[in-house]
Amino acid sequence: MKTTFGRRTRVLAASTATAGLVLVAGCSSDDGGSGSKTAAGGVELVKAGQLTTCTHLPYPPFQSEIDGKVQGFDVSLIDLVADDLGVKQAILDTPFENFKTGAFLNSGECDLAAAGMTITDERKKNVDFSDPYFEATQAVLVDKKSGISSFADLKGKKVGAQAQTTGEDYAKSKGLDPVSFESSDAVLNGLRTGQVEAVVIDYPVVQGWLKDKANADAFEVAEQISTGEQYGFTVKKGNTKLLAAINKALAEAKADGTYKKLYEKWIGPYDESASSPSPAA
Repeated sequence: MKTTFGRRTRVLAASTATAGLVLVAGCSSDDGGSGSKTAAGGVELVKAGQLTTCTHLPYPPFQSEIDGKVQGFDVSLIDLVADDLGVKQAILDTPFENFKTGAFLNSGECDLAAAGMTITDERKKNVDFSDPYFEATQAVLVDKKSGISSFADLKGKKVGAQAQTTGEDYAKSKGLDPVSFESSDAVLNGLRTGQVEAVVIDYPVVQGWLKDKANADAFEVAEQISTGEQYGFTVKKGNTKLLAAINKALAEAKADGTYKKLYEKWIGPYDESASSPSPAA
């Protein structure tokens, strides 16, 4: 994902079932004097009556626009947090670089960030992560006619990856020089149009792509690579009450079967190890 800060910012009212697409000219921490910014459990919000989530669209199956609504696995999980706080979730589409720096959290434009984001020590310097909610792997996706059957076969090939992601980092760490694309959709289009011969990207994203018959007929996973990655949601450093609310909602969802139900809806057949029961270090 490119660090394009000139991109139009928008707030999207998000619910996995009911809310339509709402365009707002920016997101402000000023509630106009109406309502309280303090939610259940004493959690302070940047805007009264809503839990404002920073993300970067699209990144299916975690968050993308479907039928005029922002939906996905991340959206559904954060909806649980919002319900516990007695508010609605609203989504602010921002550049991906924001998630590494925590800029929109620090400026009070968002309460949290949810973007299929891998927990790393470097990112922990700028933000606080929730407990892990997803165990991720990387995948090599290729055209079925490519003759590529493993990551090792990528040497000397033109490889694509999403900018600023761990997939891109992994490819570079193995000596490749990947073509960077702004979004996951652009990555797939690069493969589809022959700009690249293979792509390295999070496996759950590939799973979402291959649900489409046209993609499944054309492409295949050459190799799935275990990199030990775990996804987490982030809050501004020191925002302990919101972090506790997120971790509580995740733990309850895993305990009562809600997590499994949402996983099967958005990701595919449930893999118990993917729920990452171990807390973040």
